[in-house]
Amino acid sequence: MSGDIVGAWDVSLSDGIYRIEFEHGTTTGKRVIYINGKEVLRRDWMFKLVGKETFPVGSTDTKATISIEAITGFSYEYTLEINGKSLQTFLDNRTKMSKTWVLKLGGADYRIVLEKDTMDVWCNGQKMETMGEFTENGSETHFAVENHECCIKASSSGRKRNGIVHSLLVDGLRIEEAIE
Repeated sequence: MSGDIVGAWDVSLSDGIYRIEFEHGTTTGKRVIYINGKEVLRRDWMFKLVGKETFPVGSTDTKATISIEAITGFSYEYTLEINGKSLQTFLDNRTKMSKTWVLKLGGADYRIVLEKDTMDVWCNGQKMETMGEFTENGSETHFAVENHECCIKASSSGRKRNGIVHSLLVDGLRIEEAIE
């Protein structure tokens, strides 16, 4: 990577957190996109200095677009959209549609994500095999991480405004939700 990095964003997806960096050479017309330090797109000698670059992010090929707009003279503004939404709108929606827990097991770090709309569970970027069951109080989604029994319990909060509460239990111990 060179010194022409003009934009950097952190994007939290179910399969991980991705660092997107954009390099824009305004004299050479060069555009380079890096994800987690790895070059994923390069265009040299672009004569049009403004425009858009669209590329996939993550194992689910989430659509990302960097827009390059001229502000004044040789000043440019760079914005990132994810799935057609501004990054902030995407992250706000994602907070409503998923739950994330970060924990240590046997000295290793784990990031577990529940996608509430599909009930898919991800652990460190891998979609987990799960088994769901209904209970008196809601539902339970069972899966294993290494040799640890994990269960995400979904139950009513008792309040219409709060809806359903999701809790992660690992070997019977409740894990606090992460703030991303």
